[in-house]
Amino acid sequence: MAKRAQVFDPRQNMLGPQMEAFHNYDDTERVVDLHHHDFYEIYYFISGDVEYRVEGRTYILQKGDLLLISPGVFHQPVVRSGVPYERIVLWINRTFLAQFAEQGVDLSACFDPGGAVLLQPGAYQRSTLAMQLEELCTEQRSDKYGKELYCQALFIQILTQINRMTAIDAPKSDSQSEPELVGQVLAYIAAHYQEKLTLQQLADHFYVSKYHLSHTFSSQVGTSIYRYILLKRLLAAREQITDGISPSEACQNCGFQDYANFYRVFKAEYGVSPKAFSAKSRL
Repeated sequence: MAKRAQVFDPRQNMLGPQMEAFHNYDDTERVVDLHHHDFYEIYYFISGDVEYRVEGRTYILQKGDLLLISPGVFHQPVVRSGVPYERIVLWINRTFLAQFAEQGVDLSACFDPGGAVLLQPGAYQRSTLAMQLEELCTEQRSDKYGKELYCQALFIQILTQINRMTAIDAPKSDSQSEPELVGQVLAYIAAHYQEKLTLQQLADHFYVSKYHLSHTFSSQVGTSIYRYILLKRLLAAREQITDGISPSEACQNCGFQDYANFYRVFKAEYGVSPKAFSAKSRL
């Protein structure tokens, strides 16, 4: 399948209003930072030596695994060199997916809003999904008659099949759970990111040394506590701005000490200022 792969595009934002599908193949090591999206992601693993970190959990992927990742969930593939890395990724706009629920079919039901869902399809299901996903990738790059309608038909087949799989078979939990300490820290940050948080405060709260907490957290989550808190605050602020709250109010609500710092880190992360993002969200 590698010969059909596309040139890897490092962007982490959608360009289209509905969905985007990518078939990527790398034979050299590729580093991807911990990140999140404001859209759904379906990740179909074909080959490689890959661990996938999702909110403190580590999934050891096998050929044919499907990983379903919800919007706002922090995740990161850790790719080891020496083995060709191949996968198909499908990104889905939230508004587009919600339209099907309005028609009486909730195609988002297969996703876990707080994390990821790992599915390990049987041989026939893998073959069917691989063929449909590959066809979707190919069709999106074409300019054939009825392209958009055909892509949507393929998309509905793929999501329907995945939802049937989760309805019949319980999602797999083949992951290494986060250490108890890391899980508790993640939950604490989720509940208190609006407040002032430092490594020392967290270490004191959980009765551990700063070194132990910092090392354990970064090795399991894939980033430092400082950056994780920053990403959590930025994500919350972005969601609030999308919902119509002003950038200055979102800054105050999400634990930033001053607007100048909020402006700087927001633009660095998303490539646009808070006010420009607010204006775009209202269109």
